[in-house]
Amino acid sequence: MPSTRTPIGPTRTAAATASVIGEPASPRLNAQRLPLLAEADLLDSPAAWSAVATPVGAFRLEPVRPRHDLELLTRWMNDPDVATYWELAGPATVTAAHLRAQLDSDGRSIPCLGLLDGTPMSYWELYRADLDPLARHYPARPHDTGIHLLIGDGTNRGRGLGTTLLRAVADLVFDNRPRCARVIAEPDIRNTPSVSAFLNSGFRCSAEIDLPEKRAALMIRERALRNLL
Repeated sequence: MPSTRTPIGPTRTAAATASVIGEPASPRLNAQRLPLLAEADLLDSPAAWSAVATPVGAFRLEPVRPRHDLELLTRWMNDPDVATYWELAGPATVTAAHLRAQLDSDGRSIPCLGLLDGTPMSYWELYRADLDPLARHYPARPHDTGIHLLIGDGTNRGRGLGTTLLRAVADLVFDNRPRCARVIAEPDIRNTPSVSAFLNSGFRCSAEIDLPEKRAALMIRERALRNLL
């Protein structure tokens, strides 16, 4: 489920934010400073998020370490079922470039491994959907948080794990990002198992949207409904 993103570099706003944060504390906020402070709260770091208990074991997110994780991720990206939708099959340099576009950016997107009882078994990307090119294709709201995922080992697919972990990760986002009211995803409409997993984990299909590389199902999970679905 690759993103519609182009590689993101430091923006003028991000640089201005760093400048504001580096100044001595001011006794008042002004109209110019408020937008910069809002921008500063991008995604924080899932490394500090606690593990969550699920019916299949303890699950947690761990930010990718390229030197340590590149071989594993490259193997997953070359799985035919994964490659059909992620389109990152090839040598390790292909996966490395995809990771570098996020890791060298300003924190709007964070690639993570999903660990189940301590074993890496999935790959996740958390990103600020409202600051992403995706926002051109749907009515975005401030702090919308997007997710992409893949289940790395084929033996873990088709067992309902996707549904369980999607619910867990959406809950982690809500628990750790209090200003986020919606979790967003845009799986390829052809990827029926993925769309079904989102629907079964409390997301609703808001619309079908045409993105540059695919026709996607716009999936939304609302904080206000998290305990009802």
